[in-house]
Amino acid sequence: MSHVKFATRDGTPWVPQYIVALDGKKCIGCGRCYKVCAQGVLRLMGVNDEGELVDPFDDDEDIERKIMIIDAAGQCIGCNACIRVCGPRCQTYAPAEVA
Repeated sequence: MSHVKFATRDGTPWVPQYIVALDGKKCIGCGRCYKVCAQGVLRLMGVNDEGELVDPFDDDEDIERKIMIIDAAGQCIGCNACIRVCGPRCQTYAPAEVA
């Protein structure tokens, strides 16, 4: 297997890095990554006192904290805008593999 490879406008080789994981223990739920992602890859979730992911906007749920999750990994275009705004650096990236 090899990686998907592209080139920048001036011909410089570029291997895009796509989001593959997000560490919910490091994430502080600030929403910065969500705001910069134009592809709808991420979603804000709440964590209740049992450690379950719940809708953070559901008034019936008591949440302990908010975190971001990867909701649509296949939509990621590899721009890495999310990691540039993430203080805790909780995302993990990898190149796409092709057969």
